[in-house]
Amino acid sequence: MVIHYQNLAFSVAYRTLQDEEAAADAVQESFVKAYRSLATFQGGSFKSWLIRIVVNTCYDALRSRQRRRTDSLDDLLVDEDHAPQWEDPTPTPESYVERMELTQLIERGIATLPAEQRLALTLCDVHGYAYEEISAVTGMPMGTVKSRINRARTRLRDYLQQYPELLPASFRP
Repeated sequence: MVIHYQNLAFSVAYRTLQDEEAAADAVQESFVKAYRSLATFQGGSFKSWLIRIVVNTCYDALRSRQRRRTDSLDDLLVDEDHAPQWEDPTPTPESYVERMELTQLIERGIATLPAEQRLALTLCDVHGYAYEEISAVTGMPMGTVKSRINRARTRLRDYLQQYPELLPASFRP
């Protein structure tokens, strides 16, 4: 179970919490909660049930973080040039650099979104969940899911248009 879903769970947690260590902790806590609650699983989509636990754990962490805002000294030591990157084995150096700049820009844009919009956008556009699945995972009504995804996409588009030089020519205003 853990190996099959760990990457998906971490991706959702990381994009929700925007902190690698907090995401890893949330995923670990979520798997423990899922293991302890296996007897209460009532069928249906196991993946949705598990991601719902991850989402709830992340929301708990966000609420806890809001209660006691602190800055980690570890964050000060992180160099943005060493952030994990998507890799393509065959790009030219120029296209690779351009794609990495765009990827970082998109990640920064996603990070500016409110947590609820960020989660809905990530589940839909990054992980390919259908609106119904997102509604089931998050417990939001269908209209709220659609609205948050639409608002997130609009805000992300507006953010990206501030940097037209990094966008592919077909997306420039």
